[in-house]
Amino acid sequence: MPNKSNIESVAKIVDEIKEASALWIVDYRGLTVKETETLRRAVRAAGGHVSVHKNTLVKLALKETEQPAIDEFLAGPSAFVFAGADAVAAAKAVKDFAKDNEKLVIKGGVMDGKACSAADVEAIASLPSREQLMGQLAGLISGMARGLAVSIGGVSRGLAVVTSAVAEQKPAA
Repeated sequence: MPNKSNIESVAKIVDEIKEASALWIVDYRGLTVKETETLRRAVRAAGGHVSVHKNTLVKLALKETEQPAIDEFLAGPSAFVFAGADAVAAAKAVKDFAKDNEKLVIKGGVMDGKACSAADVEAIASLPSREQLMGQLAGLISGMARGLAVSIGGVSRGLAVVTSAVAEQKPAA
């Protein structure tokens, strides 16, 4: 029989999962309090947050939200990184922290209803941010529009040059 505290905890975790665009699981064994706070600040700056819950409660919450079973990642001490709107930014924050601190180990996670391995999380972290992608898209559209304008201008310019040449030849003839 589950106790009231665990039921409330699972409900809280369910809400966190529903609000998050992704869930990254890390092993934080060996981190000092100061290092943990640094990780929390980095993830918060990326629009997410870090929570520590019992693995069994997270399993129940994942099952309740119809997410894939990721039991292989839910072994040992785990901290859970709930990504905000930009899952890439949260993954980058975790990857950057793990690069500077070898004690933090990325286990895996869940994104878009699919399980992600540690390698997947690192690959996601290497993607450009949303702002960078929007800038690249705007550059592509601008370049295409500029090319079209130059092409259209070239046709009329060519017509003007031909007309001018014909006009110069007529009086000479």
